Amino acid sequence: MRQAFHIFGKVPGAFLARLSRDVAGNILPIAAIGMLVAALVVGSAVDLSRNYLAREQLQSACDAAVLAGRRTVTTAGFDTASRTAATNYFNTNFNDTTQGTRSTVLTIGSVDDGQTITATATTVLDTVLMRIFGKDSFAISVTCGSSMGVGNADVMMVLDTTGSMDSTLSGSQTRIQALRAAMKNFYTTIYNATAASNARVRYGFVPFSSTVNVGRLLNDLDTRYIVDNYNYQSREWTNYSTTTTTDTATLYSSTAYSSQSACTAAFPSNNGTWTNSGSPTTVNASDISTVAQRQTGYAYSCVSAKSGSKTYYYIYVSKGQTVYSYWRYVYKQKSYVTSSFKGFNAVTTQTGSYGANVSTTWGGCIQERGTVAQSTFSYSSATGISPAAALDLDLDSAPDVTNDNTKWAPLWPEISYRRENSKGSFTTTDETYYGEAGGTYCPAKAQLLSEMTQSAFNTYADSLNAVGGTYLDIGMIWGGRMMSPTGMWKSLVNDDPSNGGEVSRHIIFMTDGQMEPAYYVPQAWGMEYWDRRVTSDGSSNDAARHTSRFLATCEAIKDKGIRVWVIAFTSSLSTDLTTCASDDSSFTANSSTELNAAFQEIAKQVGELRVVQ
Repeated sequence: MRQAFHIFGKVPGAFLARLSRDVAGNILPIAAIGMLVAALVVGSAVDLSRNYLAREQLQSACDAAVLAGRRTVTTAGFDTASRTAATNYFNTNFNDTTQGTRSTVLTIGSVDDGQTITATATTVLDTVLMRIFGKDSFAISVTCGSSMGVGNADVMMVLDTTGSMDSTLSGSQTRIQALRAAMKNFYTTIYNATAASNARVRYGFVPFSSTVNVGRLLNDLDTRYIVDNYNYQSREWTNYSTTTTTDTATLYSSTAYSSQSACTAAFPSNNGTWTNSGSPTTVNASDISTVAQRQTGYAYSCVSAKSGSKTYYYIYVSKGQTVYSYWRYVYKQKSYVTSSFKGFNAVTTQTGSYGANVSTTWGGCIQERGTVAQSTFSYSSATGISPAAALDLDLDSAPDVTNDNTKWAPLWPEISYRRENSKGSFTTTDETYYGEAGGTYCPAKAQLLSEMTQSAFNTYADSLNAVGGTYLDIGMIWGGRMMSPTGMWKSLVNDDPSNGGEVSRHIIFMTDGQMEPAYYVPQAWGMEYWDRRVTSDGSSNDAARHTSRFLATCEAIKDKGIRVWVIAFTSSLSTDLTTCASDDSSFTANSSTELNAAFQEIAKQVGELRVVQ
C-alpha cells in the first residue's frame, strides 16, 4: 500500500481526477465487505436468538424446579426428597442436548427451612457464527425462587370420628391418632406460610358419627331453637292390675245353727274388711308371673241344710274380688320435658332398673328438625333443596320459635330404648315383653370459625374420640350450616379481615367409610325403625336415602362458593364422594403417611404457591 500511494503520488493530477471518476472493477471489494457485514448481522441474530431462547428455557426450568421443591416440602423442611423433586423437574425441563448448551448447573437451597426456596441455574451456550468474530460462547445465568403465601382463608374440618376410627393401622397407631397428627401438621404448614404476613386464617370443626354435638352452639344463638318437649322411643315403669271375681261359696265352719238369726249373729267380725296376702312389690319386668295378691273382702252367708225333718244353718264364705297387681316396663314412645335438660342441667327420669330414678345431663348432641321420609333429594341454585319440607337439609333458615317442627331436639340416649316382640323381632307396638337400651353415640363438640394458636388447635385435635356409626349426611349438613355466608352464623362467616382482602372458604371432609346408618340406635333422625322419619318401614333403602341427602347438601354448599375437599381414609373413593367434592379436590389415603400427604396437599392449595424473584 505504501508503494501504491507512492506511485499515485507521482501521477499527474489530471490522471487522478479521471481515475476517481472511473468505477469499473469496484464491485468485488464492495461485495466482500458486504458479505462480512451480512455475516456479522446474521450470525449475531442467530446466536443472540439462541441465547435468548436458552435463557428463557433455563429460567422456566429454574422456576419449575423451585415450585416443585416447595410443593413437596413437608414438616421435615427442605429435605432430600424435596431437593430431589426440584432437581428432577429442572432436568426434565432443561436438557443440554436439546438446547445446545453445556456445563449446566442448578444450585438450590433454602435459608428458612423450606418456607422459601431459591436457586441459581447456569449454563454455557457455544456460538455458531459469531465465533468468526471472536465470540465463542455465552455464559447464561438465571435466579429463581418459590414461596407459599396464604391469603385469608376459612377452613372447616368435617371429620369422621365413628367407632371404626379406633381401628389400628400398621404398628400400634390407630386411625384417630393418624388423623390428629395430620391435622396438626396441616396447621403447621399453614402457619409457616402466614407467619410473616397479615393474612387471617380461621378454623372450625364438625366431628360427626351418628349425629353432631352442636347443642351449645344452638343455645348460644337462642335457647328457643331447641324444643321444650319431645317424644322419645323410651320405656315407662307402670303398675298393672287384673281383677278376678270368685262366686263359689266355701263352708266356713262345721257348726250348725238352729235358726238363721243365730247363724247370722255368728258371722266373723272381719266381714267386708280387706285382707292382704301381700302388697304390690317391685318385680323384674321380664318375669311378670310374680304378683302381689290381695283379697278385697269376704262375703258371709247362711246356708240352710235339712237333716231329717229339721233345718240347720251353716256359715259359708265366698271371696269377692281378687286383685293381682304387678309392676312392669312398657316400651313405647313417650313424651319428656326437655326444657331443663337442654340447659345442661341434671334431670331425673324413672328409667333405671326396676323403675329406679336415673339422673342424666345432656351431652350436647342433637336430633334433626322436621323432614320427610322421601327416597330422593336434590338441589338447584334456582329452587334450592327439594322437597322444601326437608328442613333437616335447610342450611340457612333459623327456626320459627312458635313451631317445634322447625327446631332441634336434644339427643337423649340414656332414656332411649328399642323394643322387640316375643319372637325377638322389632315392633312398633307398645311392648311389655322386651326392650334394650339404644346406646350412647355423641362425638366431640363442634366449633365455629376462629383464629387459633398451635396449642389450641392441638388441644382440639386431641379431644376427638371415636364412637358411633357413619352418617356422612349429618356431618356435611352441619359443616355447611356453620360455613354458610347466608346462614345462622353469617355475621361470623362474613366478618371482614382487618387486611381488607378476600376470603377463600374450604370444607375438608374426611371419612374412613361409606354411608352405614344403624336404624336401631338413637342418632340425628331419632331411632329410625320406630320413628320412621327417613323410611316408611323403618329400614328399606335407608343408606340410599341418607346418601341422597348427602349429595344434595354437597351441591348446596358448593353453590355458596365453598370449595369441598374429600379424603377417603382406608376406604375407596366412591363415586358419591368424588361427586360431592369440588373439581380436582378428592384424595385416597390408605395409611397415616398418605393421610398426612393429603392434608399437606390441601394445605398447599389453600395457600398460594408462587414464584418469587
